[in-house]
Amino acid sequence: MKPTLIIGGGIVGLFSAYFLQKEGVEVTVIDRTDLSENCSTGNAGMIVPSHIIPLAAPGMISKGISWMFSSKSPFYIHPRLDMKLAKWCMLFFKAANESQVKKAIPFLKNLSLLSKALYLDFKEEHPDAALALQEKGLLMAYQSEAMEREETEFAHLARKHGLDVDILTPEDIRKAEPNLELKARGAVHFTGDAHLDPGALYGFLKKYLAEKEVKFLTNTQVTGFEKTASKVTAVITDQGKFDLEKVILCGGSWSEELANMLGFPLPMMGGKGYSFLQENKPEIKLAAILTEQKVAVSPYGKTVRFGGTMEIAGTNQSINKNRVKGIYEAINRYYPDFQAKFPEEGKIWKGLRPCSPDGLPYLGFAPNYSNVLVNSGHSMMGVSLAPASGKIVAELHQQKDPSMEIQGFEVGRYA
Repeated sequence: MKPTLIIGGGIVGLFSAYFLQKEGVEVTVIDRTDLSENCSTGNAGMIVPSHIIPLAAPGMISKGISWMFSSKSPFYIHPRLDMKLAKWCMLFFKAANESQVKKAIPFLKNLSLLSKALYLDFKEEHPDAALALQEKGLLMAYQSEAMEREETEFAHLARKHGLDVDILTPEDIRKAEPNLELKARGAVHFTGDAHLDPGALYGFLKKYLAEKEVKFLTNTQVTGFEKTASKVTAVITDQGKFDLEKVILCGGSWSEELANMLGFPLPMMGGKGYSFLQENKPEIKLAAILTEQKVAVSPYGKTVRFGGTMEIAGTNQSINKNRVKGIYEAINRYYPDFQAKFPEEGKIWKGLRPCSPDGLPYLGFAPNYSNVLVNSGHSMMGVSLAPASGKIVAELHQQKDPSMEIQGFEVGRYA
């Protein structure tokens, strides 16, 4: 019997393989790299049902324009002559409105809640995984009046949609973070959020899947497809041709190029982010977003990861030191007691988050194909949404009803 080929070995691809092998499907994962480091290994590792508003939201256009003039800003689109970028920006602008966001909220919320439940099941099923999964919630800490208004307004919206939210005073914050000062006017605490060590999760999944006889073809570049009518029959690579039963596109920021080979549009841009680890001293206890700077803080006991920026960069993977400085300078702005050190270049992680123009993943069958599925475009929430989208794509593969309504993630919405 021919295998199902998953193109892309990031966390979304691995969770797709995880749920398919549970169904008894023969799976082969193809990746252009050696799987040692990618967007899945050094991100903030946050599991965030609170993130119900997509990147393309009202206000992002004006914020983006103001941030364009700062080399350390949290969001940046480098102006350049690029038709792909121009098209993506036009679609982003079109999606950044209240009506579109209102439609997106229930889909993102339900996908996130399903993912959180699956992570708890995963932790129980694999106690040896050592994921450092912590269910302490997420603080959205703010210092300005403007951000206080924005975050408290969002807290009320989140409550309306059934999420557990507390609004903290500076005194509440001191009780929550007893070891050092978190300099903030206040914070919104999403108590249902969690975080884990993404590198540990990724390493465990690779090892587990290999033991379950999932095959990995690494350092293998896809160059084309063989097709008959509405089916793909083989993937062509620089390492040879591979016949298949079904194929799932999980190529992250490179998924649009794969879709182009198959003749359907899948607008995508890589959103570059950076992070680095520090000794957690004095100890930060709670995961947080430092909202004015959009910096994520993920503590793992003795270490803590700081990460951020959304640099719309296509597939450019160079390190912009000014972006890293923006993250570094935010640390002592919010944690004045923290012993921060600027990271050496070799210890700066960077990754490309696959961003669709409307901020929603692509999940389901590709238009005009009966055996091509897509699971990509998760933006900054790849780790957060990977179990749910992996489970759903496995259900669709097996011709089962999906665990939730996925109309908002339609693959052919830009066709």
